[in-house]
Amino acid sequence: MTQTLITAALPYVNSFLHLGHLAGAYLPADMYARFLRLSGRNVLFVCGSDEHGVAITISAEKEHTTPDKIIDKYHFANKLAFEKFGMSFDIFSRTSLPEHYDTAQEFFLDWLDKGLLVEKEENQFYDETAEMFLPDRYVEGTCPNCGNERARGDQCDNCSANYNQTDLINPKSVVSGKTPVVRSTKHWYFKMGDFQQRLEEYIESNASKWKDNVLQQSRSWLKQGLADRAATRDMTWGIPVPVEGAKGKVIYVWFEAVLGYISATKEWAKLRHTPDAWKSWWQNSDTEYIAFLGKDNIVFHTLIFPMLLMAKDKYILPTNVPANEFMNFEGKKFSKSMNWGIFLHDFQRDFPSPGQTDSLRYTIAMNLPETKDSDFTWQDFQARNNNELAAIFGNFVNRVVQFLQKNFDGKVPVLPERFAKVNDAWKLLLEDFSREETREQALEKYEDKHLRYFSPNDVALIAALHFGAKKVAEHYTRFRFRDAVTETMNIARAANKYFNDTAPWKSVKADPDECAKTLYLCSQTISALSLLFAPILPNTCATISGMIGAQSVTGEPNAPQIDRWSTVALPTLTEGTPIAAPEVLFTKIEDSTITEQVAKMGGTTAVAEVKTPAEPSDIIAIDDFKKIKLRTAIVISAERVPKSEKLLKLQVNLGTETRQILAGIAKFYTPEEMVGKTVVVVANLAPAKLMGMESQGMLLAANTPEGTLALVTPESVVGAGSEVR
Repeated sequence: MTQTLITAALPYVNSFLHLGHLAGAYLPADMYARFLRLSGRNVLFVCGSDEHGVAITISAEKEHTTPDKIIDKYHFANKLAFEKFGMSFDIFSRTSLPEHYDTAQEFFLDWLDKGLLVEKEENQFYDETAEMFLPDRYVEGTCPNCGNERARGDQCDNCSANYNQTDLINPKSVVSGKTPVVRSTKHWYFKMGDFQQRLEEYIESNASKWKDNVLQQSRSWLKQGLADRAATRDMTWGIPVPVEGAKGKVIYVWFEAVLGYISATKEWAKLRHTPDAWKSWWQNSDTEYIAFLGKDNIVFHTLIFPMLLMAKDKYILPTNVPANEFMNFEGKKFSKSMNWGIFLHDFQRDFPSPGQTDSLRYTIAMNLPETKDSDFTWQDFQARNNNELAAIFGNFVNRVVQFLQKNFDGKVPVLPERFAKVNDAWKLLLEDFSREETREQALEKYEDKHLRYFSPNDVALIAALHFGAKKVAEHYTRFRFRDAVTETMNIARAANKYFNDTAPWKSVKADPDECAKTLYLCSQTISALSLLFAPILPNTCATISGMIGAQSVTGEPNAPQIDRWSTVALPTLTEGTPIAAPEVLFTKIEDSTITEQVAKMGGTTAVAEVKTPAEPSDIIAIDDFKKIKLRTAIVISAERVPKSEKLLKLQVNLGTETRQILAGIAKFYTPEEMVGKTVVVVANLAPAKLMGMESQGMLLAANTPEGTLALVTPESVVGAGSEVR
């Protein structure tokens, strides 16, 4: 594949975007697009507003306005919110444009010519009071499958069953509230069953690389068998059916909305004055097509859209459909009607700075519902901002830039004669690293050979950049975005550890040449981190690029196709490059700010509501707690325990002594992630034998909602041996 087409599900414009939408489709799509562009890939990232269907007319009636005003209101509001959020679309279009009408009608006529549409008389609910046939969402009743009394005319939100509206029990018209009657009307049905076998083959051909939730939902539909489905509806808001005798009928959104990806690409080509350029993407076998969406849109992109593309011929099909589950808010589902959740434009009003937007992107990215539903909380947003972005990434950049301002005239150090060949040695070191699969293997085999120019700490830092960037890339290409973000932050952790271990505040007097080399490596690391974090934190990384006098490269559209990712571990900043005065990248979020946000949701959160008081047997006296000695410790080495999937063997510095601790965290943390971490340990626990080895303490960790472990760590930088109380 030579190019990648990326689509993100077309947001429906009957409401504003909330954070659940971002987690489901848009943020992972943007991160992936930016990563590919930074890797030199030719990318087209397409999205737009879905602007037809009954829900639009219902919203218009509720707001006492017209459908066209509804779509304008939400389209432009969501487009602006996306721009502020940092979405790097090549085109954000809409399905009310002439290009889309022409495309949908062209497809419809092609289906008709090929005999894929058949006219049928069908029974449909008719509201005698309103004098109109009732589209599916204008009817509510009891689900014939599960008994849900608020089921819609085409689908039950409770059990996800699909059915004909006349199957509803106790139907009521949404328009008049009256019981509708059944009348006959004519519609064109798409012969979906004709594509059953081809779709089965298509799904199974991707079984080894698609997510399990995508495969299972697609297989479930196919197992039921694909029946003819009405491709038209009786209503006026939509794309008119382009045949005689179809007055008052429109193409059903199931069959026209997904074509918005193609019409958006046509608009993109038209704006570039290359009207046929869309074909080089949609009708080119060299195109890899990745469709991002939430789980409620899976079958439209694995069955419906591929079926329509198969019917038209010459079009490529989705290569992968990495659908996410749902992200909830404070333990409950986002709900517009119940005013529960965070709408993107509200967040942007209360947190207007680009850095705060990046903090939101980071927090969502670390909580993406990739395999199961996840949860967003204000407390987690605060903790991610303060304890990770500010205390790790921002802290490293700030410390280095401040040190340069104070000791090197605010410039990248000029390497002294003793280290004049560091750049050449750096390239040779990376060549050696490229022959090894893991960081551990590389450090063990090549560390001594390069000590003429590099200290062991230098080698470890460069290894962290090289192997970390490689691992991050692997995670992105496998659509494991949370792992990619975690690994990126681990590189920043390694950079902080390097600054601590080399102690330039000492070497600046004791060995100025060594100090200059240390700060030269730190400067290059800042440049590398600004690229590695760019898919996640584009605003912050653009700011850093400005500080270090480098070109801002964040994976934006239309950037030159240069593979910067594979060379990110190489030095790029020239000696003597001016470094601007330090700028606070991430402002600490105070408790009062979070309290204010929680108050807007009624003064409490769902998480707080489900807390239960401790049972009497759980209560201990203060004297009992005082018996437990908790101390901070810094992990100085880590390795896996042979024949154990759970254990890591750690050597930790408690300030006055070094201890060995066996920790059951190997499924959640790699050895390289642990080195340099400040952890909290129970220091007065009796030694225990595990796997034939002695463990002299215990690490503290919390169970997360996703079923993983999160280590308990101090909020700010503290030394080893500090008392925790």
